[in-house]
Amino acid sequence: MKYTSTLLAVTDMEKSKQFYHDVLGLDIVADFGANVTLTGGVVLQTMDTWKSFIRTDKVILPNNAGEPYFEEDNIDAFCNHLKSFEISYVHELFEHRWGQRVIRFYDPDKHIIEVGEEVGETLGAVVHRFIENGLSPEETANRMDIPLDFVLSCLANS
Repeated sequence: MKYTSTLLAVTDMEKSKQFYHDVLGLDIVADFGANVTLTGGVVLQTMDTWKSFIRTDKVILPNNAGEPYFEEDNIDAFCNHLKSFEISYVHELFEHRWGQRVIRFYDPDKHIIEVGEEVGETLGAVVHRFIENGLSPEETANRMDIPLDFVLSCLANS
């Protein structure tokens, strides 16, 4: 088995293509009209054809059951970039307990999009960063929601 893409049903293909290009920087790989493949494995499908594929008229938008997830190496610059668009936010930029910062917002059809700060660090590197910033091993384990034994093993292997 090989995972190849995420398909999003859209009500306005042109608006969606523009959004994914302008906001997320995705380019068109293939445009078949009712089906458009973008870089990164995102596929847009017109709502009418999607309904025919799944043999129902019942498609529920918006929903919060899933999200395409992207990583950005400069999350602050990306958040500033978002200010130039009319974006409906799920939430503004915040930091998860394990130290990664993320922002979630909606595309034109109310699909949730998550953009996280590019992790780039291994969990071990994050452990060391938190320790270097003054957290105890116990505080680090609690903050990252990981076992204390893992934190201690990271510190022992450095």
